[in-house]
Amino acid sequence: MQSNKLRMAIRATAAVAVLGVAGQASAVNFNAGDYELNLYGYGRLNASYDIDSNQALSTRSGSFEDLAGNDDAADGHFGADAFQSRIGLTTMTPEGVKINVEGDFRGGGGGTLRLRHAYGEYNGVLMGQTWSNFNSFVGNTATLDFDSLPGLAGLQNRVAQARYTSGPLSISLEDPQNTIVGAGLDDDGDPAVLAVDGKDSLPAFTARLEDAAGGLSYSAAILAHQVGYDTGADDESTFGFATFIAAKMALTDMITIQGTLSYSDGANSYLYRSGENFGAASAYVDPTGDVEALSGYGGSIGAGINLGGGRSVNIGYGLVEVDWDDAEDDAATAGFAGVVGSQSETNSAIMANYQWTPVQNVMMGVEYQFLQRDNVDGTDGDANRILFAAQYNF
Repeated sequence: MQSNKLRMAIRATAAVAVLGVAGQASAVNFNAGDYELNLYGYGRLNASYDIDSNQALSTRSGSFEDLAGNDDAADGHFGADAFQSRIGLTTMTPEGVKINVEGDFRGGGGGTLRLRHAYGEYNGVLMGQTWSNFNSFVGNTATLDFDSLPGLAGLQNRVAQARYTSGPLSISLEDPQNTIVGAGLDDDGDPAVLAVDGKDSLPAFTARLEDAAGGLSYSAAILAHQVGYDTGADDESTFGFATFIAAKMALTDMITIQGTLSYSDGANSYLYRSGENFGAASAYVDPTGDVEALSGYGGSIGAGINLGGGRSVNIGYGLVEVDWDDAEDDAATAGFAGVVGSQSETNSAIMANYQWTPVQNVMMGVEYQFLQRDNVDGTDGDANRILFAAQYNF
């Protein structure tokens, strides 16, 4: 029984530490009249040392941007910040309405308050901003890196939405996330991939099933959205879709394995860490002006080992790949041969960490990361990093 409790505690701590919901389990509870209020959050230090090129974002997360062709970049970069720290408040009204507002300090590149959650929920109906319904944490491996592995399940972000949940099934209409690109000339007159001003005419539709049975937890979801543009003279669009499955299995009281698989066609914005750093373009405009979908796939696999005494080891690998072949051919037809060469074709990462909880509500850890990127034109690059974190929940 004691080992079961330890396993469950470490699994919960690991999941919330990487995905940014830590602190809710140890909220400060109080009442104001008939209202129940929970104040939660944490203070967190993240520090990183980039052995190779400087790949650190705010929160010291590892970035894939500019990773390809980094052989001549300066080596050895240290940095630290506390931007991941956050605070949130949940309220339960006498009528049974839940309200949640939460922010952290990653906005504006770091140091500015950023809205994470702001929603209300009653009788299974949720409206506001929170995690996309096309998302699951079930198959995620615990990492200290705030942005974590490529290939995780769905959109690892929060969007405005209207959602209905009944048991393990939830459906939603959400603010769509997509990017369209086309070949053209930049401000200097050089061939380049240019963003096309898209038009969102419909919300994204999602459906997700998430449940557990014995030692197995699982999730599967689908998403459909419209991708298009309207210049006034030309109005073109196509439909894109994405899907994922995710699962976690407790092999013993000490060991879990987990993983995810994702596929997208015209919805690469929902293929996690598939582009310069996050979502890749969902579609491109061909020489005739038609919108053509870009497809991609990804996945992750990992294991968590409970060492006892509040200590755990986690190791995970993630990969995503986007198919730019048709876009490359169409760009060449339009006289822009090689213009998509600098686009990321494959992003992958290995992350392994040791986490320690010396006392309740305190977590410390160290993580090794190996990031790798391959571009369409064959240019590649990789980087080794060390990350340290200390988190204090309330």
